Amino acid sequence: MTLTERQVWLVQTTFEKFIVDIDVAARLFYDRLFEIDPTLIPMFRGDARAQGRKLITMILFAVNGLNELDSHRPQIQLMGREHVSYGVKPEHYPIMGDALVWTLKAGLGRDFTPEVEQAWRSVWDYLSEIAIEAAHASDNGGNAG
Repeated sequence: MTLTERQVWLVQTTFEKFIVDIDVAARLFYDRLFEIDPTLIPMFRGDARAQGRKLITMILFAVNGLNELDSHRPQIQLMGREHVSYGVKPEHYPIMGDALVWTLKAGLGRDFTPEVEQAWRSVWDYLSEIAIEAAHASDNGGNAG
């Protein structure tokens, strides 16, 4: 899968507009995620505010790295492998993507056009694919679980 320059630009510019308050953005995301799938709640232990900041930082890293995906690929792969230990499975990525898109739509309002939504979904699918492949390779490497 490849991303177009337009998709990258749309994602980067809309995220820049969206990310005014990290804590509010993270809370919206997690509220929506747990509304979609309450069975995910036990995966998130500890300080919810710190977890939210990590989430937004991870998304910001990925969004800012879209122009240099080859150099950012190892970090995305590492995130995918690390999330296996939290219980994240491939089927959770589309749920997280839906929660992210909903959160962006809520935050961007009219700026969240169908083209912006498609760009975000393409980027999420692309990043998820990298993370899932790394996690799957890790599973095949003998992780118990």
